[in-house]
Amino acid sequence: MNENINTIIMNCDEKGAISKAAVTLRKGGLVAFPTETVYGLGADALNPEASTKIYAAKGRPSDNPLIVHIADTYAVFKLASHVPKKAVMLMEAFWPGPLTIILPKKDIVPRETTGGLDTVAIRMPSHPAALDMIRQSQLYIAAPSANISGRPSPTTADHVINDMKGRIDMILDGGAVGIGIESTIVDMTGDVPMILRPGFITKAMLENIVGAVTVDKSLTDSISDIKPKAPGMKYTHYAPKGELTIVEAAEETDTPDNSASEHSHQNHGSAHSYITRLSVAKKINALIAEKKQQGFKTAVIASAENAHLYNCENILIAGEAASGETIAAKLYGILRECDDIGADYIYSEAFNRGKLGNAIMNRLLKAAGQRVIKV
Repeated sequence: MNENINTIIMNCDEKGAISKAAVTLRKGGLVAFPTETVYGLGADALNPEASTKIYAAKGRPSDNPLIVHIADTYAVFKLASHVPKKAVMLMEAFWPGPLTIILPKKDIVPRETTGGLDTVAIRMPSHPAALDMIRQSQLYIAAPSANISGRPSPTTADHVINDMKGRIDMILDGGAVGIGIESTIVDMTGDVPMILRPGFITKAMLENIVGAVTVDKSLTDSISDIKPKAPGMKYTHYAPKGELTIVEAAEETDTPDNSASEHSHQNHGSAHSYITRLSVAKKINALIAEKKQQGFKTAVIASAENAHLYNCENILIAGEAASGETIAAKLYGILRECDDIGADYIYSEAFNRGKLGNAIMNRLLKAAGQRVIKV
């Protein structure tokens, strides 16, 4: 990959920044831009060469589909060959916002954009700069997260600059994003909507609009050789350079709809829960002591209420255990901080409580390569 491109960096509020980004996209260039979830790396979705540039810049496998970002719902009917009523209901309920819908594609969408699939993933972001850029470009914008493939997704422009400067044409700086984890992905090509990636829009929220919703079994299985139907289904993602391991109490294993985890949180302050937290901390402290004796640098990712339980010089606080929104917003930044520290081994608590527990643990498990120790 040529890393000698002169990458232009402009603030979203800077005069002419959005227009310049739109022109760059129309010329087949690559532009990183903020969304409400993470920063995206955008290109003309209907230009096969432009989509190919995204894969090259990220070092991304070419069978990993890209999400097409749009600025109006009419675009869906231009891109998809069939739009079922339930898809329209979800669009009306959650767009613009962090929901991606998978539909059968029309021929105008190149396979370079869809990872060779006959389906297309579409979403309408709610970030004003993203919407303005899409509208001014008069294009549909293919955009995965704006990071080197496999690394933690970027939630600030600095993260993008660290990964992409010299690889892409332009970076729009919109400050820190709001949500911090990627959109929920729902496959609408079957009779029953199926979640392929959990996110801010939960299963319960979806079912409140369209009734029954299923969850793809790959979300509970380890990484396999299946052809991915959506970004993030097949490959290890979000990983720091050090080895990350999740340590959790066996009883904390989450349920698909999160109902059990939400109930367990109500008892978080109980004596039983405190003993459970101590058992997790005891195991992590033993692992830290072992690695430190071997000369390795360690780090712990912990909730604020548990941080005092750890004997480690690098304790990274993800937020309050009760606040999934805070943990989601900070997670990728913390994983990148592990690299800044130079941590060889990282141990994390499980953050599977509350409505975002499934989404957070989905990312954390991928970052850990499914390494989990139960105590």
